Amino acid sequence: MLKKILTAIILILILTGRYDCFAASLSTVEGLSKYLAPLPAVKNIERWNNPYSDGLIIETQHYRVHTTLLEPLMLKQVPAFVEAAWKQYQSQLPVPVQSEDKFILYIFKDRTQWEDFTKQFTGDQWPLYLKIKKGAYFLNGSCVAYNIGRTRTFSVIGHEGWHQFCNKHFKYRLPSWLDEGIAQLFEQSEFDKGLFVFSPAKNFQRLGALKLTFQNNQIIPLRELISLNPGEVVMQEEPDKAVMAFYAQAYALVRFLREEGYGKRLSNYHQMLVGALDGKWPLDENEAKIASDRNIQLTVTWNRYIAQKLFDIYIGENIEQLEPEYQAFCRKIVYNIIIKK
Repeated sequence: MLKKILTAIILILILTGRYDCFAASLSTVEGLSKYLAPLPAVKNIERWNNPYSDGLIIETQHYRVHTTLLEPLMLKQVPAFVEAAWKQYQSQLPVPVQSEDKFILYIFKDRTQWEDFTKQFTGDQWPLYLKIKKGAYFLNGSCVAYNIGRTRTFSVIGHEGWHQFCNKHFKYRLPSWLDEGIAQLFEQSEFDKGLFVFSPAKNFQRLGALKLTFQNNQIIPLRELISLNPGEVVMQEEPDKAVMAFYAQAYALVRFLREEGYGKRLSNYHQMLVGALDGKWPLDENEAKIASDRNIQLTVTWNRYIAQKLFDIYIGENIEQLEPEYQAFCRKIVYNIIIKK
């Protein structure tokens, strides 16, 4: 619908001889600011002075977006997307949380600018971050992305935005399987009548990866899955396949806990998240310090320990006995997925 309206507007402008003036106005920061200012999600717009190129700072109710991506049609959707994502993050909790300070998001127009910024922003860790092939990252309270096409850019912002939301509001850090599994629920969205609608069940990238994992008999057993973190996975013999399996199965496990059996485990799932949010997991003093102090690096041993402990406490089922039901759920959600060769 939006494309049809925009096409009609452009046609009218062309027929009336005013298209060139309209296009020229959107080629400047000032003109683009006027174009974006009336959007319902936009609270304020100002020029962003940066060493890379012309840029804007767009403020919404919950975000402060720094961008050198000045493509009008895509940028017009950014404010609505980030606010829709914020509401979707809230949907993971039975009780919403309040955000006072705005979340910081950087969107660069290309990888060159993103790399230059990353080398300054991440300190000595920049070589590690530059290994990200196409995507975004969350660090120091900010999400940093660059344009890899509208759909994929919004997908990675949705994913990393969850890590940002979780880091800001949750007192305890989540085990990797849970944190990454939830983040993938925000990778798929559709723009309809001016609003973004998130569709976790239509995340065909993860569903396709899940089906391949089962077809290739590379299934990670549940007990091993909840113990892994992404750093361990990339060190395995076939890292690409291992990463694909870990993320796809973590995505499926979160959906399994929320959906299977008409949501019979949803209350347990919510209790686990609220315990992290409020800092009320049943931990001893030392465990609580590690879980809450983000200056303490999370080790493989800690992630494995806390994942097993929390699963036993909150899900409360023998994980080996749960395995067949989980795998049946995985097969069910990928049944209609066709892998093109």
